[in-house]
Order: sequence, then C-alpha cells, then structure tokens
Amino acid sequence: MAQQRIVIIGAGFAGFHCARRLIRRVPAGTEVMLINTTDHFLYLPLLPQVSGGLLDPPRIAVSLTATLPKARLVLGSADAVDLDGRTVAYKDLEGATREVGYDRLVLAAGSVNKLLPIPGIADHAHGFRGIPEALYLHDHLIRQIEQADAADDPGERDARLTFVVVGAGYTGTEVAAYGQLLTRSVIAAHPRLAAAHARWLLIDTADHVLPGLDTRLSRTAARVLSRRGMELRMKTSVKEATGDGVHLSDGDFVASRTLVWCVGVRPDPFLEKLGLPTDKGRVVVDEYLTVPDHPEIYACGDAAAVPDLTRPGQVTAMTAQHAQRQGVLAARNIAASYGRGHRRPYKHHDLGFTVGLGRGAAAANPLHLPLAGPIAAAVTSGYHLLALPANRIRVTADWLLGSLMRRQAVQLGLLGAASVPLETDKPDVPENV
Repeated sequence: MAQQRIVIIGAGFAGFHCARRLIRRVPAGTEVMLINTTDHFLYLPLLPQVSGGLLDPPRIAVSLTATLPKARLVLGSADAVDLDGRTVAYKDLEGATREVGYDRLVLAAGSVNKLLPIPGIADHAHGFRGIPEALYLHDHLIRQIEQADAADDPGERDARLTFVVVGAGYTGTEVAAYGQLLTRSVIAAHPRLAAAHARWLLIDTADHVLPGLDTRLSRTAARVLSRRGMELRMKTSVKEATGDGVHLSDGDFVASRTLVWCVGVRPDPFLEKLGLPTDKGRVVVDEYLTVPDHPEIYACGDAAAVPDLTRPGQVTAMTAQHAQRQGVLAARNIAASYGRGHRRPYKHHDLGFTVGLGRGAAAANPLHLPLAGPIAAAVTSGYHLLALPANRIRVTADWLLGSLMRRQAVQLGLLGAASVPLETDKPDVPENV
C-alpha cells in the first residue's frame, strides 16, 4: 500500500482511546481508520441513568468525528479478516460488502450479551447494552405503571408493578437502583396508585450483590437497596421465563411483565471466525497486546485475553477500566512499531470501583478506600466527569436540574420490543448457574 493505514475494529473504551492516542503519535501520512457500527463512543457506565430518566442519551454519546478529527470513520460491521492479505471485509450500513487493507490492525470489537440456555429468556427478557435498550426500558417502565393505573384486575396491577432484574453485578445493580427510583417517582403522579408500590427484585446466583468486587462495596449497595424495599434474591436463578412472569430456582413464581437481563457479557462472536488463537472467545495476546505470530495485529479490551501481570497465570477482567488503559497502551506500542517511543507491557493494578445508586447514594472504593453515602456519590460523579471524554457541562447541568426539579416521565414510543432483541447469537453453556 502506498499509504500506511492502521485499522481499528470497534470504538468502545479500548478502540476509542486507542484511536484518540494514535492520531497524536503516528507518523505523518499514516491513516487511522475506525470501523464501527455507530458514529459515537458510548460511555456505558452512565447508561443506567438514561433508562432511569436522569440523563438524555446524547449526553453519553460522544461524537467520533468531533473528538477524533484526524481519524477516518467508516460506519459498518467487520465481517472477516484476511490475515495473509492484510485486509478487512466489512458490511456498511446498507448491507454492501466492502474491503480495506491495513498495515496494522487493532481488534477492539468488544462484547455482546451473555445468554444462558434457559427457556423463554430470549423471548421475554431484554438486555442492557446500548442506548436502544436504555430507551426501551425507560418507556417500558413508565408504560407498565400507566397500564397498571388503567387495570381493574388487582393481579394484573401487581404484575405490572413488579420488576425483575437478573444479574447483581455492576450493571444490574445500577439498573435496578435507578429504575426503582424512576418507578417510585412515576407512581407518585398517579393518584389511583396511591396505595400501591413498585416491587423490585434483584436476582443472582452469587451469595451477595456485586460479586467479584470488594465486599465492602457489596455491603453498602445491599444496605441501600434493602432500605428502599428492593428484594435481593441471592443464590437464586431463573428456571424459565414466560409472558406472565418468571419461575425461579427456589420454586417461587414471580408474576411480572418486566425481565431485565444483566447476567454479563461475552466476547463478540466475530473474533472466533478470524482463525486466531482464542481463550474463551477472547483473542490471545502477549503482554504487549500483540497476537502471537502476527506482530502487526493487536487486540485489547473485552476482545483480548491479556495476561494479568499483577495476577500471574490469569487474564485481565472484562472491565472498562482495563479496556481504556489497554487501548492507550496499544496506541503507544503501535507508535513504537513505527519508531516512535518504546513499547511497554500491560500492567495495571486495580484502582477501585464506583457504583452509583441514585439520590445521593453510592458505593465506592477509590484507591481501595471504602466510602458510602453522599461522599461516595460525590466521588462517583467526579470520576465519571473526569472519565467522560465530552459533554461534561451538559451532564452536570442535567444532574443539577434533576436534584432541583421533578423528573419528566413520558413515553417517547421510539422503540418496540422487536427493536431490542436479547438474542445475538447461540446461547452460552452455563458455567456457574
């Protein structure tokens, strides 16, 4: 090729931050190309606040063309990679197949919903991976309350006011927390429901909320949610989902019209079609983020099984924290391959986590210092503002207005259930159900 070209597949945390750093480091005349299905980087940690009605979707959708002006954006979905010919085949948004060559390739395709072979899940549950799902859930919660208000049958009313979230990890906990506050606010505006209340259940097979995180975060989150009346059904799983509710592993049947699936994610199935070595669907790389026998190919984020040098023998977790830092390092090491600087191995110690619970509550352990209450909420908000690449003033304004004014809760009717299917590929075989 006459022109050097670096192709990045995916613009999530890893791909976006890789491109952002690369455009400042690569030699003149080297093209940085992003292949992505949307024209924005989505700041996922604040997505539960969109479904909860606190933030408008554009606040957390960061324009790729505005923030990466020196990169070339190609809207489409990568379909195949010719490793010998060094080309990427992709389908554009109109379905046409196109091809582009590369000098360096970054695999940052991210992840998709993790499914389990449970009857009815694909038909009756909805995931939580992007703005369409958040908008749908926001409308759905309001719709259930409005239909409960119109219902004459007490059983139907109770079912519509019962909301089930499966998965008590980071995402599920926040979705349940913000969703509960939204439904409480909407119900208060319906006089016929004055004696009713929204029933929320958070279900997980683990024995505590936020499994895998600091136990102090778990205790704080569990305490806040329990005080709000949320039912924490731990050591419990879903046996079957139906249009009328869910059958649980403890024998209980919960009548409900709402089932939110936040069990977790798995690497994009596209990665397993490349002919590269994988580990549980993630592309195997060395500590420099390069693929064995293919030094021109890098992988990072959820797409990569990166050796965790802080925990020998293990790979890094699929978190935004790792993805962002790996994207930055991939850019540095790619620049080094062009003679600009020196490459470095990936080694990152966990700096702690923050979990927003809404209404001045949060659980946080920055630098492993446990915090709760308003202080934790302030730290959580501050962290998100620092990590958000753009729109900080708008997000802050929404937060301030939300604390001073009653939220407006209306259905926009933009998306139906068919527009946000949970099933993206064949269900996974359960590991610990």
